[in-house]
Amino acid sequence: MENANGTTLQEFVLLGFGLDPSKQYIILIFLTILYVLTLVENVTIITVVLLDAQLSQLPMYILLSNFSWMEICYVTTTVPRMLFDLTSSHGIISIQACLIQFYVLFSLGTAEFFFLSAMALDRYLAICHPLHYSQIMTPNSCYVLVAACWFLGFLGYIVPVTLISTLSFCGPNIIDHFLCDPGPILSLACPPVGNIPLLCQIVINTLFLANVFFVVISYGFVIFTLMKSSNQGSRKKAFSTISMHLLVVTLFYGSVGGMYLIPSGESQSEFTKAITLFYTTFTPFVNPLIYCLRNGQVKEALRRIIRRIFVKAKV
Repeated sequence: MENANGTTLQEFVLLGFGLDPSKQYIILIFLTILYVLTLVENVTIITVVLLDAQLSQLPMYILLSNFSWMEICYVTTTVPRMLFDLTSSHGIISIQACLIQFYVLFSLGTAEFFFLSAMALDRYLAICHPLHYSQIMTPNSCYVLVAACWFLGFLGYIVPVTLISTLSFCGPNIIDHFLCDPGPILSLACPPVGNIPLLCQIVINTLFLANVFFVVISYGFVIFTLMKSSNQGSRKKAFSTISMHLLVVTLFYGSVGGMYLIPSGESQSEFTKAITLFYTTFTPFVNPLIYCLRNGQVKEALRRIIRRIFVKAKV
């Protein structure tokens, strides 16, 4: 990749947060604690689902345990690099590494879209078609659904990242961000770039809006069914469950949509960095708290596992 002077451009420079050293030190400590807690939460959920015989057979928890795996991968794609750049002054990243981070980050984000859609489908079938739920959402069919979420997530950005990798970069090589985003990368490419920016935007919009539409329709049917239910107790419990699901959906889709669908989100302002930091670090931290750790079944399963460990320790 050559610049205007004919020299090869091998790397980008991530400007990061652009704060003075004392503030960067505070952010470093905060992100380190947040990252460790996120890993602990999600590993706890995965462990509980794997070790508990009841939860490991329930479709919702099969989906949630894989969702936790995805969250671990998602934060690990960006946060360790952020921590490294906060401790150094250069923020240099090779073009190849930058493109890999873009592909993996956006693929995992898309996988999250599909997992949210899968969980919406699970709730739709459980509440709107309870008599057929156990026949449709068997563990095997749930594993197929999980595999589809991972596969479709990593399929969506193969073409965009391949096309971007064919571009030449003329410089400057400065990216005013703390991660590799397609907008800033494309702005550094030598003209002509053709229809690659348009294609990237179409891919982002299509994957985002298709999943949002599916989630809205699914939960719309769920809410409509619950409104017609005469059983107050079951209706209240179901509303409590889906309200937690809708909170996760709103946090993630709201922040991502604000970044990539609203035109002003393309500029790399401090506000844009704050939104990006929110959905790459904060939402993976709160999702386990919202989805599982407030869930009675998970708490009971955790107590069973702890009792089993203590019994074995005494023996």
